[in-house]
Order: sequence, then C-alpha cells, then structure tokens
Amino acid sequence: MTRREALACVLATALTVTSAIAQDFPPLSDQQILIQIERDWDAAFLSSNAAAIEKFLADEFLATYPDGSRGDKAKELSLAAEFNQQIDSSRLDEFTIKIYRDIAVVWFSRHLAGPSQGRRLELTYRYVDVFVFRDGRWQCVASQSTKVTKE
Repeated sequence: MTRREALACVLATALTVTSAIAQDFPPLSDQQILIQIERDWDAAFLSSNAAAIEKFLADEFLATYPDGSRGDKAKELSLAAEFNQQIDSSRLDEFTIKIYRDIAVVWFSRHLAGPSQGRRLELTYRYVDVFVFRDGRWQCVASQSTKVTKE
C-alpha cells in the first residue's frame, strides 16, 4: 500500500467516525441551550465567577430582585463576585421556555438549601428571564425572581 492509499484510508476512517459521532450527538435545541445557560449561570454565581456570568448578560440587562430592588449588569456581576454564602445544594427545575423568533422567555424554579443561623434553611424562588438572540448567541436582557417560601 502506498502512502497515498494509506492516507486515503485514514481520512475515510476519520470521516466515518466523525459522521457516526455527529449522529450520536445531534445539535442542541434552543430550549436545551437556554436551560444550560441557566444552569451555568447558577453554578457561576455560586462559585463567585462573575466573568463566566458576564457572557450571558446583555449590556442593557436589568434585574428585579425578590425584595423589589433593581440592578443592572454591573450590579449583577458585583453580587456574583462578592457572593460568599454556604449553599449545600442548588437545583433548577420546572422549566418552561417560549421562543418568539429571536426572543425567548424562560420560567423556572430554583431550590436552595444550606445553613443559616445554626439551622438548615430551604428556599424556593421562581424566575422569569428574557433573552434575545444577538451576535450568534442568547443574551439575557431581563430577569425577575420571586421568593415563594418563607424563611
């Protein structure tokens, strides 16, 4: 077998393997991408990784927090960078996602558990986040959270 024939065999094998892998892993839907963004945002917040969160937020981002206060992108990133509470678990679920061309609305619940003043505290929040598809990616322009359990 010549070098050229061997190279052709290697390339044919590589293309076959790549094609098989692509069939096993179809592209993610917009809904799957948005759920992953929410989960990555949650994990980044809990680890005080403001740099990771920055890529999810549009420049005009505005949040309304459970106490009724508002914050822009800078405040959200500052809150993330300064976060230092012990959270034993954070779970996101109950996702409902509606997509309207280049706008998406994501509703979900966030369940937190951890110690507070010597006892275990469990909290549930409901969120609604609004995303726009811009520059080839989803960016959050608005977020509102509501606490649905009492401390």
